[in-house]
Amino acid sequence: MSQTSELGFLERLDITPHTDDLRIISGSANPALSAAIADELGVPLTAIELARFADGETKVNILESVRGADVFVIQPTSPPVNDHVMDLLIILDTLKRASPRRVTAVIPYYGYSRQEKKIRPREPITARLVADLLQAAGAQRVLALDLHVQSIQGFFNVPVDHLTAGPLLADYLMNHGLGNAHSVVISPDVGAVGQALAFGERLGSSLAITVKRRPEPNRSEVFELIGDLEGKRAVIIDDIIDTGGTLISAAEVAIARGATEVYACATHPLLSHDAVELLERSPFKQVVVSDSIPLPEARRTPKFQVVSVAPLLAEAIKRVHADQSVSSLFHRYWFQDRH
Repeated sequence: MSQTSELGFLERLDITPHTDDLRIISGSANPALSAAIADELGVPLTAIELARFADGETKVNILESVRGADVFVIQPTSPPVNDHVMDLLIILDTLKRASPRRVTAVIPYYGYSRQEKKIRPREPITARLVADLLQAAGAQRVLALDLHVQSIQGFFNVPVDHLTAGPLLADYLMNHGLGNAHSVVISPDVGAVGQALAFGERLGSSLAITVKRRPEPNRSEVFELIGDLEGKRAVIIDDIIDTGGTLISAAEVAIARGATEVYACATHPLLSHDAVELLERSPFKQVVVSDSIPLPEARRTPKFQVVSVAPLLAEAIKRVHADQSVSSLFHRYWFQDRH
């Protein structure tokens, strides 16, 4: 499995962070990504002690002063979700009592994001609950990457900068020969058409849409695919790969409709249960994911390619720290050739 870490055509700002008051703190969920972000920014990680009491409670001790500092806490709330959510909340509470100038929660993967609305009676809206907890704990700003639905931003009463790994994944595919009219980008559902359209325009590809139903959580069935796939290489994009069932079902339909090759692209490789094994046996030629969630060595296979989001998150942190626009980072991705 290879890994790349280029910003591609995303717009970098030629600014140097004021490192004397910039602090980067890593949670327990993805220390490798936190270290890569700190390297990109040219600042050391702030020393922190993260441990467990005998009963499993989280113990936090920040070992350096953060008084008056602009602090960014990097913690995806990936599995084990509850542990990582609690770690983040306790770090934020610790900082709230340490007199920093501002605290930003950098959440490469936002756990509970798929529980953002009530579908049946007497169900929780857990994405909103997590937002409330983060704010109560002391988050004054949030940097998130590819939320499951963009409306989660509205659950917060603090600024939310919503980033997307789409340009990085698209550039990876372009660099490997998939950026042409002989490719088709497949949206996993109608709600993701906007993201798929931007992705397809970057690749110079046409668009197709899957029609599916979800009879129960973590299970979906693709029963129709709208678009021309005959003789084309198909790229199925999604925000999350969990069990892999949706993507594999879509890949099988794509092959049946005449696609010559099928690729998968997703930001968050949850890869629950036997997802890695299922994807290995699937029609996919390659599965391209980001490092928003760590992929352990034991689960890495040649079919998986990892694109690092460290340069993207570092650039966003640099812009927030310098009070510069974050959205303009994606200007050429969302608005290319649409005049």
